[in-house]
Amino acid sequence: MTTRQISETIEDIYGFETSEGFISDVTDKILPQIEDWQNRPLDEVYPILFIDAIHYSVRDNGVIRKLAAYVILGINTEGKKEVLTIQVGDNESSKYWLSVLNELKNRGVKDILILCADGLTGIKEAIAAAFPKTEYQRCIVHQVRNTLKYVPDKDRKAFATDLKTIYQAPDEKKALAALDRVTEKWAPKYPNSMKRWKDNRDAISPIFKFSADVRKVIYTTNAIESLNSTYRRLNQQRSVFPSDTALLKALYLATFEATKKWTTTIRNWGQVYGELSIMYEGRLPD
Repeated sequence: MTTRQISETIEDIYGFETSEGFISDVTDKILPQIEDWQNRPLDEVYPILFIDAIHYSVRDNGVIRKLAAYVILGINTEGKKEVLTIQVGDNESSKYWLSVLNELKNRGVKDILILCADGLTGIKEAIAAAFPKTEYQRCIVHQVRNTLKYVPDKDRKAFATDLKTIYQAPDEKKALAALDRVTEKWAPKYPNSMKRWKDNRDAISPIFKFSADVRKVIYTTNAIESLNSTYRRLNQQRSVFPSDTALLKALYLATFEATKKWTTTIRNWGQVYGELSIMYEGRLPD
């Protein structure tokens, strides 16, 4: 809720007025808790990490700026989802991402097997510097999303079904054949739609060495999309955040609420963990 909505709700329920400034001061009490959460120790090893971004408008000295909130979501060795950190920034670069990854190292992370992200500027170079053994996998969720944004509703379902034949193919050779078929079918109608699949072939291909169970963990949208829907609701409630701090408070309170339900392990995690242990020998706890 915005400070105004909270103020109005208090007046409706209790019958007395509270200023928006007062509400802001009260909610500032969450800031030390956010800082503790941001600095909490992390596990030494994360089998899979996802980095995703949601964009917000924030007022800064009277000027409205677009800022990205980068959410780092991990799957830990127990097969449970965990938000490791949220970074608010507007300057993507290898230097920026290196500082983000080094912060994870400083909090105890020693190894990441697979890191999934969209084509964030400098991310590939930063991963190579901070975690040289980590495999960078171009995020299939983003690939599909970026493809379908060029496609109107009437063709979206059929197009999405065709895209599945690429990333659900049994091996890389069949995936490349499917890529050619899908491109041949849809590129004449939507010329830009398949460009990213061609350009990012090397970053997508690592997924094909895994079984269907492991692939589902890597490209299933549920973990990211459920969080994103929570974060998008913040945009629906207010078009502009009054400050970076206001955005940070809203993001963390939304995260704390959304992750309360994250108590179960990923489906077939034992099988997934076993395969990852063989694929990345000696890097996961026994």
